Amino acid sequence: MVEGGINKADKTEFTECWSAVWKTPYIMKLALSAGIGGFLFGYDTGVISGALLYIREDFNDVDEKTWLQETIVSMAVAGAIFGAATGGWLNDKFGRKLSILIADVLFFAGAIIMAVAPAPWVIILGRIFVGLGVGMASMTAPLYISEASPHKIRGALVSTNGFLITGGQFISYLINLAFTHVKGTWRWMLGIAGLPAVIQFLLMITLPESPRWLYRKGKVDEAKEILAKIYSTEEVEEEMQAMKKSIEEEKAIEGSIGSSTFTQIKQAFGNTACRRALYAGICVQVAQQFVGINTVMYYSPTIIQFAGFASNRTAVALSLITSGLNAVGSIVSVAFVDKYGRRRLMIISMLGIISCLVVLSVIFFQASAHAPTISGNESAHFGNATCKAYANSPNPSSWNCMKCLAKEADCGFCSNTNDLYAPGACIAKTDALEGACKAEKRIWYTKGCPSKFGFLAVIFLGLYIIVYSPGMGTIPWVINSEIYPLRFRGIGGGIAAVSNWTSNLIVSLTFLTLTEHLGSSGTFLLFAGFSLLGLVAIFFLVPETKGMQFEEVEKVLQKGYSPFRKNTATKDTSNHKN
Repeated sequence: MVEGGINKADKTEFTECWSAVWKTPYIMKLALSAGIGGFLFGYDTGVISGALLYIREDFNDVDEKTWLQETIVSMAVAGAIFGAATGGWLNDKFGRKLSILIADVLFFAGAIIMAVAPAPWVIILGRIFVGLGVGMASMTAPLYISEASPHKIRGALVSTNGFLITGGQFISYLINLAFTHVKGTWRWMLGIAGLPAVIQFLLMITLPESPRWLYRKGKVDEAKEILAKIYSTEEVEEEMQAMKKSIEEEKAIEGSIGSSTFTQIKQAFGNTACRRALYAGICVQVAQQFVGINTVMYYSPTIIQFAGFASNRTAVALSLITSGLNAVGSIVSVAFVDKYGRRRLMIISMLGIISCLVVLSVIFFQASAHAPTISGNESAHFGNATCKAYANSPNPSSWNCMKCLAKEADCGFCSNTNDLYAPGACIAKTDALEGACKAEKRIWYTKGCPSKFGFLAVIFLGLYIIVYSPGMGTIPWVINSEIYPLRFRGIGGGIAAVSNWTSNLIVSLTFLTLTEHLGSSGTFLLFAGFSLLGLVAIFFLVPETKGMQFEEVEKVLQKGYSPFRKNTATKDTSNHKN
């Protein structure tokens, strides 16, 4: 272990990472095999956005009830909360490898249940199974990669997990697009996720346990054997000495630490370094969700429809832009996380996120204000099918498309025959009238209205993803894989992951309801406010960890982090008291 300060990582960037894995392919084998969990994480959270459009078509109850749509989407997140909490205990008790294998079984079971679901409640059950796997994979995969990586390229390798998450989301949109005209659409979309789960299960059986976990459990020779495949002979001895010193220090204060989860949580918050790590780790995980990212990833096609693109296929196709940019941004993170640091990338990312959310709020406000008006003649064209709320309104001349689609009216807008942006018809929302509208080569709207601002919404959604992905998209997982003292790494990562998924659940479970009450504009402005609070919290609570060994990070936190002073690890070990 390097003493006296933070290792400089000026040369530790993408090129050095590439050089290291080229010389030692075993490193990348470990990272990519564990990272399939990240791919499944991304796929299963992304695929529902497109599948939901077709589930609504097959089940009228889902189409008519916003809460049921939100439940189908968010039950995977609810399952992930319990998966992350259980994963923390499993990681410490039985190891990282077994946790990943159990996650694969859950992924596979959930995919099969959803593919054969005869009713919405069965889809929800399958989503819970998948969520349990997602929760376990979300914390275990980066932890395994982090503990099996050379510390100089640890950030880049952990970021590959973030790339695989975003890659999984991108592939899920491609799969959605590929199956839009196939019989059983959403069943194929959801069921195909069982295949990569089987592949990872078979790969992980052949791979070793994390060397740090093995050393922690007294399996020193096994740990050394694995490190010998990752480091040079001289570096192996350095790593072994660092782990030995760290564990000796832990055991000196560990006598009072019990084995129950409650006792571990109590001890984690009672330990100064771990408590500060939890403040930082929970901060970045909650901020990652309350910037609103998963409203985009879970409801991207729906948001595209809010922007004025009515076709399911068009909405899914345009969603490929956001998911593709998310994947590209993850590559940027891999390339720069060890050069520019975690903290700097997150702060820059948050500033960009806030700017994009404010602009999106303005765009959706303008789109709503300039929505096409309702024409009495156009509505009367469809006979007595005119929307009852419109027909009974004391001031029908004030109605526009947005008022027609509002929850209070719950009707559909049929565009003008000659001009998409000209006054159109507000008629009852039924399958028969939708067919009659389309039969006249008109466009049928139920989620959003025709808008000349729609293309701007897609552009700024893309910019939002560009600034989110390299920073807040991947760095919170990197931070949480390296910030906790070894004895609290499993429980600390579990607590932070639970906070992530709890925040995710709140956001995903309320997004459609928020848009009904605040409108798209108000909802995005609300997320901009949350993002500003997150930026302030990150600035004051999260230290820089680039180029540092785990033991050095612990010493910096023990001393106390401040953004207004130089923070370095010191030789003094007396501060390791609780």
